[in-house]
Amino acid sequence: MHEILTNEQMAEADRRADARGVPFLTLMENAGRAVADEAARMVRPGSRIAVLCGPGNNGGDGFVAARLLRERGYDVRLWLLGERTALKGDAAEVARRWPLVVRAASPDALQSMHLVIDALFGAGLSRGLSGDAAELVEAVNASGLPVLSVDVPSGLSGSTGTHECPVVRAARTITFFRKKPAHLLLPGRALCGDVVVADIGIPDDVLDQLPISTFENTPALWGADFLWPGAGGHKYNRGHALVVSGPPFQSGAARLGARAALRVGAGLVTVAGSSSATAINAAHLTAIMLAVCNGAASLREILADTRKNAVLIGPGAGVGSDTADLVQTALASGAETVLDADALTSLAVTGDAPTEKVQFGFTGTRTQSTTNAQSLFDAIRANPARGVVLTPHDGEFARLFPDLATVASKLDRARQAAARSGAIVVVKGADTVIAAPDGRAAINSNAPPTLATAGSGDVLAGLITGLLAQRMPVFEASCAAVWLHGAAANAFGLGLIAEDLPEQLPRVLTELRDTLK
Repeated sequence: MHEILTNEQMAEADRRADARGVPFLTLMENAGRAVADEAARMVRPGSRIAVLCGPGNNGGDGFVAARLLRERGYDVRLWLLGERTALKGDAAEVARRWPLVVRAASPDALQSMHLVIDALFGAGLSRGLSGDAAELVEAVNASGLPVLSVDVPSGLSGSTGTHECPVVRAARTITFFRKKPAHLLLPGRALCGDVVVADIGIPDDVLDQLPISTFENTPALWGADFLWPGAGGHKYNRGHALVVSGPPFQSGAARLGARAALRVGAGLVTVAGSSSATAINAAHLTAIMLAVCNGAASLREILADTRKNAVLIGPGAGVGSDTADLVQTALASGAETVLDADALTSLAVTGDAPTEKVQFGFTGTRTQSTTNAQSLFDAIRANPARGVVLTPHDGEFARLFPDLATVASKLDRARQAAARSGAIVVVKGADTVIAAPDGRAAINSNAPPTLATAGSGDVLAGLITGLLAQRMPVFEASCAAVWLHGAAANAFGLGLIAEDLPEQLPRVLTELRDTLK
């Protein structure tokens, strides 16, 4: 169930289920039953449960859950925010079936309770909470009680995963049919706690009639395109990745990327750098080959060999016009191209800027001429048959796309950046978003906090490059690399450093193959 639905798509799925003979009232009863089942897993039989209901369908789910929990022997108190007479449609009907008093919601609802069911507001909330609603949410958070939220924690935008007001901090959130962006995007994911997706009777094939373009990044999304070694295969038909090295004292980042590209399955990997950088790289590399590259003209000659079909520029490359020239050369070559770190910054701004240069222990300054990001986008679009991946973190994204950096939704930011640039854009973070120019996007959720370590991004860029070298489709390769990056970190555990990530890939890939069989 890797499809992610917008609020509007979820409403349309409800309507199509109703048209297929699963009435809205049945969906609400099924949703309330799922809430009751989950609540029963969180507390002991007979526990005291406060059910906080809002004025819409989310509150209707709460009424159903309260009734069913009471029938199972729990001590249930139901509290409504607003007037019972204001309830409409199915919510009004299930409220009529509640046999006990309906109390006006107030912070007093939480006294002596064991669990709070938050059924105040769902994912479709269009404005921040205020007044009594905000006061109630703050009281829930201050109580220290475990909270089961229905759909999303009240106060959270289901579309963006952000909030502009007090929002419930849930221990667990139960949603229905499919997840929404808020369940995966931060800070929403953290506020949701554990997310449970319940089947409430909506037929899966209603998705065939919805224009789904957002997905959770799991092997179900890209596993069919993953390329495994085959009988009779050889290194030359598994692609040749080229990683451009930085200067001698910054060459380690390129080696991290190169090792990741080799581990993920590229048949050959070459690290290309200056003569002095090559001498350093030669002392560290064995299975990875070396080439001397003293600037854009050298890179052009190297890439004239079209067997080198994927190139990575950026890790440790240095910021400046030299790196910008390398990028433009790579884009003109026709090789699949991954641009990371310094490659992005070198193309991000205009004008002349002083920059510090460190080489062989001597420090000085020079003036670098940087290139407008638009020239990068023009070069990408000049050859649409060649895949390009940009891998910015938030700071690099703001330099490349300054007007998009303030867009509330990370999902929307990534999509707009991909459409503008013509590249796959991987906006890195604990909730990495991968977006394609055609509107497809995936949100990653398997990255542990241990990935926040120096060199981690260089490994990710190498993973993408290695999969592109094997001719995996560019969007799917980017998604797969992001997932493998998180899986490798989870496989290692605490104490992770970037060098550990490629060494976990044999185990991770073996488990992935067994899962996909």
